[in-house]
Amino acid sequence: MTKKRIRAPFWHSAKEKLLHMPENVYHYLHGKAVSQEFSAELAQHPLTVAINPATLESVRKALKERLNSAVPSDPSHPLPSPTLHEQNMLDRIRQQTDRLNANNVTRTGAYLDMYRHLPELHWALLAHMVSRNGGWSMTDLKGELVPRLITPKQGEAIFRFLEYANNYIFQDAYPQLLLYAESLKLGKPLFHLLPQLRISAFMQPFWEAFWRTKDSGLLTVALIINEQHYIERRIVQQPDVQSNVLQSLQFQAQAFLQLNQVVFPYTTDPLLSRAPGAGAHLRLAGLVLEDFKDLAERINVGKALYTILFGFEDLLEGTRRYASAEPHTGSRADYWPHLFARIKKASPYTTYTERLDGCRLKPGAAPLYSPALRDAWPDTAIEPPEAFDWFDSLQALRFFKPLRAPHSFDMTNEYCFGLNKIELAVLAGEHLLDEK
Repeated sequence: MTKKRIRAPFWHSAKEKLLHMPENVYHYLHGKAVSQEFSAELAQHPLTVAINPATLESVRKALKERLNSAVPSDPSHPLPSPTLHEQNMLDRIRQQTDRLNANNVTRTGAYLDMYRHLPELHWALLAHMVSRNGGWSMTDLKGELVPRLITPKQGEAIFRFLEYANNYIFQDAYPQLLLYAESLKLGKPLFHLLPQLRISAFMQPFWEAFWRTKDSGLLTVALIINEQHYIERRIVQQPDVQSNVLQSLQFQAQAFLQLNQVVFPYTTDPLLSRAPGAGAHLRLAGLVLEDFKDLAERINVGKALYTILFGFEDLLEGTRRYASAEPHTGSRADYWPHLFARIKKASPYTTYTERLDGCRLKPGAAPLYSPALRDAWPDTAIEPPEAFDWFDSLQALRFFKPLRAPHSFDMTNEYCFGLNKIELAVLAGEHLLDEK
């Protein structure tokens, strides 16, 4: 039996928001100015994030030799047999990767554990923070606002897209990190085993160069390029993904679903990271990804996020402080418990009433429901990805340009503005529903 929605007059809420639009524009512009001030303040303590041109040139030569060699990149091509010790190690790597690839929470935690043990692997911390955002986007689909704008079928399609993308990246990247860790244990590089793990031929020269130089910037950009190419044909270009997700009206309206915002919660005050109510003092740094379908944009945004995260001492310390203090659950209450709650306060069949006043709740308003991942989605069985090597030319090297951070990267104001837009869309949509 279909439950009847509980009606309540609420048009005045949306109307009030519209009437106060000039005031809201003022607050938005003021907030944007504050965000620029925070960006400028963080930029006062820059860190060096650069790529050594000489090392890049040596890798370019190695990649060119690979392309000119007679060795095919066909995954069915037989590989040299590993030794018994190598085979046992490869089996452990595969098993550990499969175990930790169960869901977004396990993946996210695995990235952070790797970075804690091997902080030269910058990509691991970047992946941890981006993976947190993936989890927040997944639970948004079962949270307070987004389910009122999309159907359950649409939510399921978007979740599966996010889960597949995150799963595939992990199953390709994490074995590489584990192989590096094993190399350190033995005191010698083991990157000749990367083909055994079906890793693109693109990556081996970068790992070999990293072993010699510890050029974290070069390796991080290479991993960003590799992982985005890895999911391009396997996921992004798949016809069902294009039609059911990327070309859908709901996904194209990404600004409303906030699937295009990647944020890093941070605090510059070490005392606030564990204090009661600390979430209200956490700010958000990051960027907006305008078009997920565009491979070049995904790579360039990934590079920019890396430069933001590792380019400024205070932001890096503030983000690491947050990541260490707050275990990832998938709920946005992980960083802003003053706005979000993991426990649902209202029935989804009740009419939504206005709760937000900028970045705060209105007096007496209940926090927005943002469930933990375990309460939103069950673990999902993922089909193995298609086996092929994307690397067939040196075109990918065009992305190795100097790393530069954007002028403004504090996203606190943009995030709050987007959240208020979602609420306005919900209010307007439910008004139209009441009119029927």
